[in-house]
Amino acid sequence: MSTETSQIKYKATDFKSAAEPRWCPGCEDYAILKAVQTAMAKIGRPTHEHAVVSGIGCSSRFPYYMSTYGFHTIHGRALPIATGLKLSNPELAVWVVTGDGDGMSIGGNHLIHALRRNSDLNILLFNNRIYGLTKGQYSPTSVKGMVNKTAPYGTIETPVDPLGLAIESGATFIAQISATYVKELVDVLIEAYNHKGTSFVHIYQNCYIYNNGAFDGFTNREIRDDNNVKVEHGKPLIFGKELNKGLVMGYGKFDIVEFEPNKIPDNIVIYDETDPVLIKMIKDLEFPDSPVPMGIIKRVQAPIFEDVVREQITMAKDKFKPDLKKLIGAGDTWEVK
Repeated sequence: MSTETSQIKYKATDFKSAAEPRWCPGCEDYAILKAVQTAMAKIGRPTHEHAVVSGIGCSSRFPYYMSTYGFHTIHGRALPIATGLKLSNPELAVWVVTGDGDGMSIGGNHLIHALRRNSDLNILLFNNRIYGLTKGQYSPTSVKGMVNKTAPYGTIETPVDPLGLAIESGATFIAQISATYVKELVDVLIEAYNHKGTSFVHIYQNCYIYNNGAFDGFTNREIRDDNNVKVEHGKPLIFGKELNKGLVMGYGKFDIVEFEPNKIPDNIVIYDETDPVLIKMIKDLEFPDSPVPMGIIKRVQAPIFEDVVREQITMAKDKFKPDLKKLIGAGDTWEVK
């Protein structure tokens, strides 16, 4: 990014296309769209230096509503296309927008490999625990027992755990946030962009039509402070409206303790986003028995896929000097008369 570019000030509306967003009234995709546009404005790069790649689903309409480059791909295939795009133009900021159906079902295999490769992509996974675009079938993240169009007697499958999948796949940046936390979502998106490597952002997003209220227990503004714990590197794991609850080390898990506000006990866990034990333990927090973690869960550094690929290509070019005559004459030859 040039100095001249970094001095230009942008507004969120600069990243808004002329197309009118077409989601159901009240859909939280509108909030995520606004957050992405706001984050890009704060990042300070022009529209032509960003690309938004999507698969299929309600969330995957995203590229039409952005004034950046965009590619609406096929079902579950956004990530290999985004990887190729980043390889061909490493300077481009590439954002992948997918949903729990698109990204965790038909695209699940691509997600695993994208995370382990660590290409410099920003993956935003919208999770509403339902197939919304195709009118209410259960998705890989739907809760067990949920009654819907394709499970009239309740789903019998154990749902996919997005955080667990990302951790086990070796993702170097993992965050979790609700679409109701718009300011915090903007901050997370900026941190995801700044991370060099694959960024995986799991976003809870309510579907008012086919799975309304799926996350009300920990996203409703009146009660969410008591049911979410803000995860920040180097800070204590405390929560509650009065910040009077915290997490301490238990036997293989966190235990919850209460204390007087502003008197944080010494045994409250200080979070470390590089500690594999704490990362696993924070992932295992499960509502309603425990608060839901919101924030950056993991952030570590590792070699970037496209950097290593380009280094290998350069090495191969230096090592093997092309000689057309030797190539043509190599191996067995024969004359056709």
